[in-house]
Amino acid sequence: MASIKIDNVQKAFGKVVAVDGLNLDIKDGEFFTFLGPSGCGKTTTLRMIAGFYYPTKGVVRFGEKDMTRVPPEKRNTGMVFQNYALFPHMTVFENVAFGLKVRKLAVKEVKARVQEVLNKVRLEQYSDRQVSQLSGGQQQRVALARALVIEPEILLLDEPLSNLDAKLRDEMRSEILRLQKEYKITTIYVTHDQAEALSMSDRIAVFNFGVCHQVGTPTEIYNSPANDFVASFIGEINLLPVSLNRVEEDSVYVSSKNGTIIQEITVHNHPHIGEMNEQGDIALSIRPEAIKLVDVDGENVFRATVKEVHFFGSVINVQIEVDQQLLQVHTLNTLLSSKLQPGDVIRIELPKEHMRIIPVISGDAP
Repeated sequence: MASIKIDNVQKAFGKVVAVDGLNLDIKDGEFFTFLGPSGCGKTTTLRMIAGFYYPTKGVVRFGEKDMTRVPPEKRNTGMVFQNYALFPHMTVFENVAFGLKVRKLAVKEVKARVQEVLNKVRLEQYSDRQVSQLSGGQQQRVALARALVIEPEILLLDEPLSNLDAKLRDEMRSEILRLQKEYKITTIYVTHDQAEALSMSDRIAVFNFGVCHQVGTPTEIYNSPANDFVASFIGEINLLPVSLNRVEEDSVYVSSKNGTIIQEITVHNHPHIGEMNEQGDIALSIRPEAIKLVDVDGENVFRATVKEVHFFGSVINVQIEVDQQLLQVHTLNTLLSSKLQPGDVIRIELPKEHMRIIPVISGDAP
């Protein structure tokens, strides 16, 4: 296994900067995910770690060793590509054994190691079958086996589940996690799928336009987003543009841009709210599932009009309007929520412990 340090890395293709000023520390044995939309720089970063691209600036280290200009075949990394990149004219055994034969290992050792890894990915009975005769999920397992059989220090996965159907994706998530824990291997996983990132990762780096906006655990990324881009990209979010009124110890007072909603919230994620306010626009963020339907008045309780109701069985998604501001509410199917109809006037509570003040960088706040 190996830790990875990316120090002030930039990658430019001509005048186009694909990755800019990137700094990351990936721990030994960690399952680390690069998450972001298409073209955000996550695959370019993965390829710099693999050695397929060299950085324009900066340094890439494995442990204490500078790997910035080391060719890919000397990095001891295993990579699983989006399209698997298997050899269709070869059998499963031959595909998995390919990397070992390139390394000129003895025939007996090749056979033993291939058999061992095929057992790990549960493909031992398909050893002599052509990969073209396998299902998508089986081909994915072959690609994983080929990457693991060389006993790499680092496993790199570039959107490996994007070609699979939903049920198979769920199965393969569990399979990849099982293998990663079993081999205790440092793993970097590239995806644009937030569900994959949240359910699989030890930590996540969120990218957009070549910049890493936040690094943290799934809980940190979801509950305490660094800005409106991260908040909007990870799950659903309500963003209310606000102005800062005053700060009192652990609480701040903000008002909405139209001046009709006054909130008192506890700021425990951004102690430098004054600096943040001076640097640009700010927004109040709250997840739809954090908004409560209540039947009594109280702190942060407001009258709202129901605009739309969408029934999903155990969960009901409700769009409401509060002082000309539309909010999304996700609530469990209860006696109160199951009777909601468009036009109903209800009370909602915005719990201050679930609200955050975040900087607006992308203009996504309404």
